[in-house]
Amino acid sequence: MPLRICMLVTTDLVTDQRVHKVCSSLTNAGHHVHAVGRVRKASLNLAKRPYATTRLKLFFEKGPFFYAEFNLRIFFWLLFSNADVFVANDLDTLLGVYWASRLRKKQLVLDNHEYYTGMPELVHRPRTKAIWKRIERSIFPKLRYVITDTDAKRELFEAEYQNKVRVVRNVPVWNPSPTLPEVPALAPQRTILLYQGAGINIQRGTEELTEAMQFLDDTYLLVFIGSGDVLPYLKQRVISLQLQHKVLFIDKVPLDVLQAYTRQAALGFTLDKPVSENYTCSLPNKLFDYVHAGVPVIASRLREVEKMVLRFQIGGFIDSYEPSHIAEVIHQAVTSGLVNTWKQNLMEASRQINWQNEEKTLLSMYAEIEEYLTKIPG
Repeated sequence: MPLRICMLVTTDLVTDQRVHKVCSSLTNAGHHVHAVGRVRKASLNLAKRPYATTRLKLFFEKGPFFYAEFNLRIFFWLLFSNADVFVANDLDTLLGVYWASRLRKKQLVLDNHEYYTGMPELVHRPRTKAIWKRIERSIFPKLRYVITDTDAKRELFEAEYQNKVRVVRNVPVWNPSPTLPEVPALAPQRTILLYQGAGINIQRGTEELTEAMQFLDDTYLLVFIGSGDVLPYLKQRVISLQLQHKVLFIDKVPLDVLQAYTRQAALGFTLDKPVSENYTCSLPNKLFDYVHAGVPVIASRLREVEKMVLRFQIGGFIDSYEPSHIAEVIHQAVTSGLVNTWKQNLMEASRQINWQNEEKTLLSMYAEIEEYLTKIPG
């Protein structure tokens, strides 16, 4: 029987690629999906999708009151939902979804693609971290269906809680000839260096990458596309270093527009620092966005990232966050011809690491839930 699935997430559905892929796969498999997210003042319009969507307008937009309000809203939302399965995306939605599932006697799935209590924002906030850890410890051991996005996170969760955790990587759909919109040329005669994402935040190497532009000539252009809390600082830094002609900022754009811009880049960057367990165990979405766009990468040596880059030989690494070193790595990759060598390997990487392969694990788990529900009397 088709499942009725309600997907809860604190992010804006417009830019959350993972939730869109999951919902689309479940819909294509014959299930009825309703995704519930949030809408903010700066949110883009949400195009029609093949599944139902709702974006909640909240009074608070960040901080503890936001999380409390969101979990309370989704708790009451789910009390009147006709779904068979409630899906909490990450720890920040789990409390409301868990108690609603208990009261309604519904199946609960946790799609935990962050190691939330290991996030850098909580490293120096022990009280806040302790609250989230208490929520995690009180609920996680009771969960039957858990998904994460890297082997490293799976090992952490399984070691701590002994739950079975499935890995579904957040990678693009394999489409060798996508239909993309026309976008302005960023700088046809220059070497485009791209950093993209909805989380251009602190401790992701963007400050040092920006400062590295001092050591590169005017043939290079660094482009940031997306949103994040470090962007105001980066813009001020560009002005103070007089790098306006070398650094370009573009606000967040729809996914197809982002893909069109990405294909203009010579190199893409993922430079997260190993300052927290969440970053250390991460496999950033942008890595595979670059791969599927045919763009080699320059990366920091995080465990999962290094394993993937070396496996397919699709990029190089920085060994320190000194801006001059980053500039040297970039210049060497471009002038030595390494970029062209890496580009030849990107097609094979995208053939092997894509959503069509990853969704098999996802659909297998929901098939288990479907089989389980058919055996419950009534």
